[in-house]
Amino acid sequence: MKNIEALQWRYATKKFDNAKILPQEKIEVLKHAFNLTATSYGLQPIKLVIIHNKERQQKLVDFSMNQKQICTASHVLVLCIERKVDKAFIENYFNSVHKIRSTPEEVLSPFKDFLINDFESKHIDEIHAWATNQAFLALGTLMTVCAIEGIDSCPMEGFEPQKYDECLGLEKLNLKSVLVLPIGYRAQDDMFSEFKKVRRPLSDVIIEL
Repeated sequence: MKNIEALQWRYATKKFDNAKILPQEKIEVLKHAFNLTATSYGLQPIKLVIIHNKERQQKLVDFSMNQKQICTASHVLVLCIERKVDKAFIENYFNSVHKIRSTPEEVLSPFKDFLINDFESKHIDEIHAWATNQAFLALGTLMTVCAIEGIDSCPMEGFEPQKYDECLGLEKLNLKSVLVLPIGYRAQDDMFSEFKKVRRPLSDVIIEL
């Protein structure tokens, strides 16, 4: 029940305590949680940018629909997707599988070749949409781990990705920003922290067959 209590405790934080900074050990937990997130085929077409710089955070407010959580949060996590998932990217993944698991090449090759052919047949927009779905999986993981660790967070789609990419130099890293997650500790006067959760009854959302 501790996990359920943690999820009851979490909410989309509207106001962070600007003076409270997350300790580095909490950030390390989130780094590992992000890296352990499940992704389709295990390809991990996502990367995490961690911002802990008040001046840079303040600049990003203008590209975040003026949401002040960006500048008052302890850190801002920007979830990004790879701009290019090509043959080289896929081969690099299978090289890692071979190295870590010692799986024979003859076992890996059929699936590797299938994925290379499949992705080469896709339009770039389709690949980006698929990669964005993986970023949402990672967002769920991060929010859940945040709740368990007593870290407040506020998931955001309301920002200008192109402006973020320019401000953070993401295009040079072959990345596109798709989601933002300010994290830190809630302000004592954030009235939203006292609101009761509004959720549909379990009987409306669960079907047992």
